[in-house]
Amino acid sequence: MTETARIAVEELRNLLTVEEIDTGIFRGAASAEQPGRVYGGQVVAQALAAAARGVDPERQAHSLHAYFLRAGEAGRPIIYRVLPDFDGGSFSNRRVVAMQGGKPILNLAASFHRQEEGLSHAEPAPDVPMPEQCPDFREALAATGQKLPGFLLDRLAAFDMRPCPPVTGGALPRRQQWFRLARPLNEDAVMQRVILAYASDFALISTALMPQGLGFFSPGVTGASLDHAIWFHRTPPMDDWLLYAMDSPWSGHARGFARGAIYTRSGELVASVAQEGLLRVKSQA
Repeated sequence: MTETARIAVEELRNLLTVEEIDTGIFRGAASAEQPGRVYGGQVVAQALAAAARGVDPERQAHSLHAYFLRAGEAGRPIIYRVLPDFDGGSFSNRRVVAMQGGKPILNLAASFHRQEEGLSHAEPAPDVPMPEQCPDFREALAATGQKLPGFLLDRLAAFDMRPCPPVTGGALPRRQQWFRLARPLNEDAVMQRVILAYASDFALISTALMPQGLGFFSPGVTGASLDHAIWFHRTPPMDDWLLYAMDSPWSGHARGFARGAIYTRSGELVASVAQEGLLRVKSQA
């Protein structure tokens, strides 16, 4: 583990630890000193962290649904207002409004459930090489001559990421990648979910560009997340390798839709993700 990785993971934990400044009001730290659009996964993760405050610790988030309303600014803190809508015998529900400059930038609803036993089944993990057999994403990019913007490399610095070989054939565009925190944090179940929410926005909507041979940073491509949903099936072990299997069943009308399934190294399904995003391509003629 390098000192750079240790610092990056600590900074991520600090970024996702929201501060309560009044009853039901929280402040999320800014992610950068320079102006620019805030990363959607950061807003979702901080909103989930705020929603979890005050919820019975025996109840963990099992789902969240978020709508992005405006682009936030990375260089400014975000204020989160939490509305405690419901506390029942088994479930609790919270609504969160994320704001900058007095205007909402995201609405989120999260549901929390106490641990219960019940019927179970799960789709198996796809058959892919283990992370030790896959290249580091920086090495994979260098091999293809691609470069990511500096802000994106900073965002990924807290994670080890290893893309699996490209999936060929089949009816759907698919991609898979392994990821884990660059160093163990040994955090509680709440923070494990918050960190997964942050990471769940990595590369997901760009899967909808694959049929056209494009990526999120291809010339002429502009995009933004419109909504984001996560279903937590169990506490994700963020200190170990997780496999993110993504596909896109549809795109059209300047929008794209993508789905994700997140598995442990041993093949257990820990979360399901869905996202729709705005995808516009300007002619290069």
